[in-house]
Amino acid sequence: MILITHDHSDHCSPGDVARIQGDDTAIVTVAAAAAKLKGDIRIVKPGDRVTVKGIKVEALPAYNLNKFRSPGVPFHPQESGYVGFVITLDGQRIYHAGDTDHIPEMADLGEIDITFLPVSGTYVMTTDEAVEAARTINPKVAIPMHIGRGIGSLEAARAFRENAPVEVVILDIE
Repeated sequence: MILITHDHSDHCSPGDVARIQGDDTAIVTVAAAAAKLKGDIRIVKPGDRVTVKGIKVEALPAYNLNKFRSPGVPFHPQESGYVGFVITLDGQRIYHAGDTDHIPEMADLGEIDITFLPVSGTYVMTTDEAVEAARTINPKVAIPMHIGRGIGSLEAARAFRENAPVEVVILDIE
């Protein structure tokens, strides 16, 4: 299964998807990203719940409150219907926030074991906002993302780890 949060090229790269996609791969994504892809595609929008290959997948909103492309135009507008995902796998609830700010819907996630939170600022949460999101979600483990390849820095990930009220694991970056 491949989960794609939205259609921006750093999240939905048809060439990269084709390299890892097999004949039995299901892709779960929003309509704008699905239009760029081929295969077994399940289109979701915020609030949808699907089961794919025995795995429960919840699509949750992902949007900006205070990150703007130009005045009044967010990088990730709520009306675009971009998503984050909660998957339940082997009894663990894993939340991938997608490209988002610390949004009110995070308070309603329920118990989360592992969360992936963007920490780079500019297009998504700043480190301080991610710390507050971790406080709201209260996962057992938080993993900073949206870092590397010129988008965000390892320093942001380290600052998140130093200030977050939960355990933080920084994954190695290629």
